[in-house]
Amino acid sequence: MELSLAWRLFKRELQQGQLLLIILAITLAVLSVSGLARVSERLQVAITGQASQFIAADRIIDSPVKIDAAILTKAEDLGLKHVTNMQFNSMVYSGDKFQLVTVRAVETGYPLKGDIELTSGKTKALPQAGEIWFETRLGGLLGYPKSIELGNSEFVLSNEISRLPDAGFNPFASSPVVLMRMEDVAKTGVIQPGSRVTYLYQFAGDEASLTAFEQSVKPLLNSTQRWVDVQSGDSPIAGAVKRAERFLLLASLMGIALACAAIGIAAQRYCQRHYDVVAMLKTFGASAKQIRLLFGTHLLLVTLMGIGLGLVGGVLLDFGISYLLPPEIAAYSPPLTRPLLLGVSTGLISAFMFSAYPLMRLLAIPPLRVLQRQLEGLQLGMWLHLLLSLGAMALLGYLYSQSWALTLTVVAAVLLLGVLLSVLGFVMIRLGHSVGMKTTNPLQLALAGLRRRARQNAVQLVGFSAALVLLLTILALRQDLLNEWQKQLPENAPNYFLVNIAPDDAKPLNDFMTAKGIVATDIYPVIRGRLTQINGEALISNEQSEAGEKGRVGISRELNLTWRNTLPANNELLEGHFNQAADEVSVESGVADRLGIGIGDKLTYVIDNQELTVKVASIRAVHWETLQPNFFMIFTQEALAPFAYTSMASFYLNDQQATNDQSTNDQSTNGQALSADGTPKDAVILALIQQFPTISIIDVGAMVGQLRQIIEQVSLSLTLVLALVLLASALVLIAQTEAGMATRQRELAVLRTFGASGWLLRSATGLEFALLGGIAGVLAVIVAEFALYLLKTQVFELNVYMHWPWWGIAPVSGALIVALLGVWRCRQLLSQSCSELLKAGS
Repeated sequence: MELSLAWRLFKRELQQGQLLLIILAITLAVLSVSGLARVSERLQVAITGQASQFIAADRIIDSPVKIDAAILTKAEDLGLKHVTNMQFNSMVYSGDKFQLVTVRAVETGYPLKGDIELTSGKTKALPQAGEIWFETRLGGLLGYPKSIELGNSEFVLSNEISRLPDAGFNPFASSPVVLMRMEDVAKTGVIQPGSRVTYLYQFAGDEASLTAFEQSVKPLLNSTQRWVDVQSGDSPIAGAVKRAERFLLLASLMGIALACAAIGIAAQRYCQRHYDVVAMLKTFGASAKQIRLLFGTHLLLVTLMGIGLGLVGGVLLDFGISYLLPPEIAAYSPPLTRPLLLGVSTGLISAFMFSAYPLMRLLAIPPLRVLQRQLEGLQLGMWLHLLLSLGAMALLGYLYSQSWALTLTVVAAVLLLGVLLSVLGFVMIRLGHSVGMKTTNPLQLALAGLRRRARQNAVQLVGFSAALVLLLTILALRQDLLNEWQKQLPENAPNYFLVNIAPDDAKPLNDFMTAKGIVATDIYPVIRGRLTQINGEALISNEQSEAGEKGRVGISRELNLTWRNTLPANNELLEGHFNQAADEVSVESGVADRLGIGIGDKLTYVIDNQELTVKVASIRAVHWETLQPNFFMIFTQEALAPFAYTSMASFYLNDQQATNDQSTNDQSTNGQALSADGTPKDAVILALIQQFPTISIIDVGAMVGQLRQIIEQVSLSLTLVLALVLLASALVLIAQTEAGMATRQRELAVLRTFGASGWLLRSATGLEFALLGGIAGVLAVIVAEFALYLLKTQVFELNVYMHWPWWGIAPVSGALIVALLGVWRCRQLLSQSCSELLKAGS
């Protein structure tokens, strides 16, 4: 009987439109979460997939020895593609000239991701047997011979490499690269027992198989072997991808918070509308069990309908947006399973947790309410409502993001908003007593309405403020991330690095650059040294630690050290002062955290078999994403004066035709890019190689271009997510204006009865909503600044600053938007006569 009654009540209210608000709220919740999750995952996979071209694979195992064949068998069982490459250093000869090179020996199938970029264009082909492909600078150093000797064999130089997809960014790796087939290595006789060789095992496949492979294989790797993906290390692309994924996660978390606010508002409204129904049922003798079953079933049916509509909307949203995406992003299509399950979980968990307290109040309505409408039953337990609401939000947030930092930031912002609304509600009630029901002008009538509906307005402010907080936070983070990337990759970012600059070459090199009109960046001295002690305590290697030896684990390799008198532009001072005394050093924050180094600690280095002890004067944050020379340790010149050094620098050479009238009219350039003095770009590089044969030139122009493409895709991702949040926020604002329509209808009927004019009511209604929007704007700015402080310091590592224009723009914008929405929603009520209002409200 109860189920039948619940079904009939559900159908009747559905036909009358009384369930529109709660169904819309749940639909919005599920649509926002499932749709944002699906789009975010698509963008994440696309960004990661495009970024994987930087390592020519999805995953890499880097090992000094051959790995167990069982690992490759495991990869094959999981359906992963794999190739094995070797990398080693050797000398090559051409006549009486010789040069140290880095040899890359590759199998058929390389590269798994991306293309090999030759000077003649991109290709996926490999050198033929007996051939070697070479970097441009090797040709310049050896005079472009037809063949070279490598070990016991002679190879034809057949193609010139512009860039390998997994070349990476290491300006200290100065030897030119040559590419050959794996089967040709044995003919050279170069690899002997004890030779230093790096084996690169590259894998590619779907994400599920890669995850399973990682979980089974990664624990088997020893300390000399590395598991590498696009986010490993401090590569330029790693920081961009990590920040983009955090942003997408945050946007989805904001969608969850938005959904929870909408459901809480809808549940409150739903239960309030049924206070009289429960009182009547109890008067007619219905038991508490029957009422619980009736409304529990009713709420379940509403929830299931909202979930169904939300899932359909989320899928349609994803399909619609996929058509707007570039083909290279739309081609990535992760499984639908997780977004759909997350949508269902969001609908069920939030509907239950946010409806629990309003439903408790509904079921506690006394039968006496039939005679006294002001009775509302349960008055205590608001702490329970807060606990359930925050618990639901935190649970859903962590299930989605797996990040406590992001989840707790959202929860903290919600708590701050709640505190501000509580204080505001108290002030509104206290200050509103003097206003009464005066109707002499629209402003007094609007203020009176705010006082009478103080509690209801506080609930409305939750929705209005939450929507504005979302917009401000996402908009600010998007702009800050784009600005940060723009600073890291300006239009004239260096595309060539000069390494191994001898001290005697510094002035001639500067003269050469000046003659060609090329502006180089600062010259950084480079000295190799090993950190051996911290505060007199000897450091041990990872292998020694695993063998059970006692001591602090250090850095198991030599470091590139430098000196500077000023802080580098891409560094940020976190603690202390930059080096001033000869015995001081500045340490990068990541190394400082890993080794437990603090201000005042004494570090001992071994450089050229000599010990050097210095004191830590500062801790720096280094932006590793920038294509600039970066160092873990920076000394003073006095400290490193006794040691021999080479230097490095970088410069930008335009890839486009230079704007030089005389040179551009010279037909001999054949359309090549020119330097500032009109010399073709290739001729400048060749002249530099010939005049300074000991200086290594590294071309990173291709990497800069590829990195720009990734940043452009990330920017598109941020724009799309912002558009989704704008849409979701608009839906919440529209749904929020539905709350209180019944109460407002009765008040308008009373005011019409007492002779209030249509102009007065329209003006008062518009002012009331405008005041709500303005207050919501002020609250949103406060909460958004608080949330951005936490996010920038704890998650995104961005500079913190106040957004002063918001304090004027947000309240005005909030007032206009909410006023327009409120008047639009109330337009029918405001146009009705007194008798029509009374009939509709009866």
